[in-house]
Amino acid sequence: MTADLMEQIRHYCAYQERCHSEVRKKLYELSFSGGDLEEVIGTLIEEDFLNEERFARSYCRGKFGLKHWGKRKILNHLKQKQVSEYCIRKGLEEIEEDKYEHVFLELFQKKWDSLSGEKNHWIKKKKTRDYLLAKGFESELIYEQFKKC
Repeated sequence: MTADLMEQIRHYCAYQERCHSEVRKKLYELSFSGGDLEEVIGTLIEEDFLNEERFARSYCRGKFGLKHWGKRKILNHLKQKQVSEYCIRKGLEEIEEDKYEHVFLELFQKKWDSLSGEKNHWIKKKKTRDYLLAKGFESELIYEQFKKC
């Protein structure tokens, strides 16, 4: 492996947090395989360019804080990226419960109010539910909120 190639991979990891599967995919694109690939990943972990727990924490903070994704959607995306259960749990700890509830209530109210012209109450509930489920919020949380309406 050339020093330039290793520097390119380090830059790829330093630019933003990456999970192991993203780095593995990038290395495959650069024609790495087998022992060479694992050696590079091991070096990146040793040099702290690659840390899956740090990735999961950052991912959860970002997707919740910026996109207002619920825990279910974040969890599913991390699983698709083959992040370990342990790292997923650690990542989800980054979401404070009171902020999570606040964002949920804000999104619920905003969607509910946007459907004020909807005459059929059941359609209004369905559209609100579908929106919040698509954002990744738990169905139990949604149904509890409907009970309060």
